[in-house]
Amino acid sequence: MNNMNVPVLACLQLCKSFAQGESALTVLDGVNLTVSAGEKLAIIGVSGSGKTTLLNLLGSIDTPSSGKVLIKGQDISILKSKDQDSMRNRNLGFVYQFHHLLGEFTAQENVAMPLMIAGLPYSECLERARVLLGRVGLAERLLHKPAQLSGGERQRVAIARALVNNPACVLMDEPTGNLDRQTAHAIHELINQLNATLGISFVLVTHDLQLAAQMDRILNLQDGKLLPYAGAINHG
Repeated sequence: MNNMNVPVLACLQLCKSFAQGESALTVLDGVNLTVSAGEKLAIIGVSGSGKTTLLNLLGSIDTPSSGKVLIKGQDISILKSKDQDSMRNRNLGFVYQFHHLLGEFTAQENVAMPLMIAGLPYSECLERARVLLGRVGLAERLLHKPAQLSGGERQRVAIARALVNNPACVLMDEPTGNLDRQTAHAIHELINQLNATLGISFVLVTHDLQLAAQMDRILNLQDGKLLPYAGAINHG
């Protein structure tokens, strides 16, 4: 299925419920989604609507109560756990609101970590990390540890780490949630630049409507359903 027409990521009738006492709380109720190659998609919704749950299911970090997640057309539920991990690590990158960088390692080592875990030669891991950190504007920060970086720089390191495996799609959970407006705007521009130059798809969960407005599509998660966003957004 190495076809440009095959979505990089999709879900079919995705449902997720959590036990709540003797009853069940349904968070996602038959969600359908298709993410095309190179598409930028924002998912918005009120707090507690299930946005992060959906992102975790799309990233195969969690398993649905029912329904399917497809990565490049492959139903990941039929794969063995090891093969699921491999499929996810090859095709998806992840960026969270809290950067989750390892404090004892340099920016370069943090970015290289997924490649090291995959068993690539150490020198190649560092070189690929160096190139990516340069691409996100941190060529002068290779040997700085997270505590020596600003919030925006740490988030750029996290984005570089998400890109290091050349994923088809990057999933982002509130990537600008802890940043001031000016720094958030710089992250907006970086996402657009990486999308334009590398052709990577982005799926963002965000409360930042200015960021959402820069995406190709906005969907609203409401009452367990994913719906087209009908509101007006200021593109400024």
